[in-house]
Amino acid sequence: MPDFPSQISAFLLGRSIYRISPLHRLHGIPGPFLPRFSSAWLNYHAFIGDESTAVHALHEQYGPIVRTGPNSVDIADGSVLNTVYLDKGGFAKPEFYHNFDIDGHVTLFSSTHSAYRGPRAKAVLPLFSTGNIRSDATHLLEAAARSFTKRLDREVGRHRASGDPLNILPLARGFALDAVSSYLFDYNYGACEEDQNDSGHGSAFGMVDAFVAVGQSWYLSSWLFKLYEWTLSALLPDVQATQSIRHVDDFLELVVAHAKKNEGSSSFPSRLLRAGYSESEVAAQCKDLIFAGTDSTAMNLATICFMLVKFPHKYELLRQELLSSNPSDEDLQSLPYLQGVIKEGLRLSMANPSRLPRVVPATGLRYGGFVVPKNTIVSCTPYELHLDPAVFADPLAFTPERWLPENNPTDAMRQNFIPFGHGIRQCIARNLATAELFKALSVLVMEDKLRGWRNVEDAIPIKQWFNSHVVGDKIELQVI
Repeated sequence: MPDFPSQISAFLLGRSIYRISPLHRLHGIPGPFLPRFSSAWLNYHAFIGDESTAVHALHEQYGPIVRTGPNSVDIADGSVLNTVYLDKGGFAKPEFYHNFDIDGHVTLFSSTHSAYRGPRAKAVLPLFSTGNIRSDATHLLEAAARSFTKRLDREVGRHRASGDPLNILPLARGFALDAVSSYLFDYNYGACEEDQNDSGHGSAFGMVDAFVAVGQSWYLSSWLFKLYEWTLSALLPDVQATQSIRHVDDFLELVVAHAKKNEGSSSFPSRLLRAGYSESEVAAQCKDLIFAGTDSTAMNLATICFMLVKFPHKYELLRQELLSSNPSDEDLQSLPYLQGVIKEGLRLSMANPSRLPRVVPATGLRYGGFVVPKNTIVSCTPYELHLDPAVFADPLAFTPERWLPENNPTDAMRQNFIPFGHGIRQCIARNLATAELFKALSVLVMEDKLRGWRNVEDAIPIKQWFNSHVVGDKIELQVI
C-alpha cells in the first residue's frame, strides 16, 4: 500500500528545499528567508493588517525589487507601471481575485479574463464618462451633498449636547452610497436619512465591512479561502453583517425590478439587463458597486475632512478660493487649491494601500538587471509609490501646495499617483468618485461646516487590507 503521508511529507520537504535553493527561478531576486520559503509570510501580514509596511521594510533593506513569496515579487518603482498595468492591456489578474466574487458571480472587479469583463464593461462604460457625469449626475451629486451636510448638522447638534466626538466616517459613507445609487441605479438608497427613520442606522455598512474583511485572507487559494470563510461564519457568525446583506439584497431587488420596468433607462442595471445578463448577476454587479463606491470614496472624503480640521489654515485657503471664485459645476474641478487638496487626500488616505497583483506573461518581465519569469505574481503598491520620499518631499505631510501649477509638480509625482490603480483595469468609476469628492468638499467648505472642530487623534490607524479598514471604525472629530 502506498504510504501517502510519507509521500506528501517528502513532496512538501522537497518543494521547500527547492524554493530556497539556487535552482529556483526567482533565486536571484533579493528578499529574506521566510517569503522565499513560504507564502505564509505574506498571508500572515495581510491577515494582521500590516502588509504594506511589512513590504516597505523589505524594500528599505533589499532595494526596489523584492521577493514577497515563493512566487511573488513587488517592485517599488513607478517606471514599471505602464509595463505591468497598461501596455497591451496590461498583465492579467491572478486567480485569487475571484475570492472577491459576489453571490457566485464574477464581477467587473474580480474578473481575470478580458473576454468576460470586456462586454460587461462596454455596456456600462458610458455612465462613467466625464461628459455624462457632468450632464446627468451633477444635480444628483448636489442633492446627495446637501443631504450629507443636513445629516452632519443633525449629528453636530447631538454631539455638541452630549460632548462626545463625532465619527465622520459613517456620514461620509452615507453620502457616497446615496451619490452612487442615485446616479448609477436611478434609485436613491437614502443612507443620509437613516437617522430619521426606522430603516436602520447605516444599514448597508455591515455588508461593506464584510466585503472589506475579505482583503485579510484574499491571497488564499480558492478552496482554502472558502473553507476559511465557512469556518469563520460557523464559529463566529456576524449577525450585523447578515442583516445588512439582507437589507442590501432587498434594496437591490427593488433596483433590478425598477430597471426591468423602465426598459429605456440608462442606469447601470438597465444597461446590463439589456445586454442579456441575468437578474442575479446584475444584482451582484450592483452589490459590488455599493461596496466599492461606498468604502473607498468615504475613506477618501473622511480623510480629507480630517486633514482640513487638523490644518485649519489650509481649510481657510480652500474656503477663500471657493468663495472668491464661486465656481460653476463645470469650473469646480479646475480650481487649483481644491485640486491640490483632493489629490493630496487621495495620496494619503490609503483607501487601497496594498499590492495590486498581476501575472507575468510568457514574455517575462525585465527590471533593473533582473528577469522575472512567466507566471510570477508581480505587483506595485500604492503605499510604496505614494510615500516615496524621492518623489514626494516629506511624504507623510498633507501638502496640497505640492500640486499647485506654480510649484511645478513633477512627472514622477504624476506617475506615482495611483489612487484608483493604473491601466485599463483601474477603477471603472474613478471619474464619478472624483466628481463626488469635488462636489461634497465644495459644499462642505462653502457652507463652512468644518470650522472650529479639532481632531481627537493625530492620525488615522488602518488595517492595510486591499481596501483599508479603519481601526475601531472611527475617524473622530470633536465638536467645539
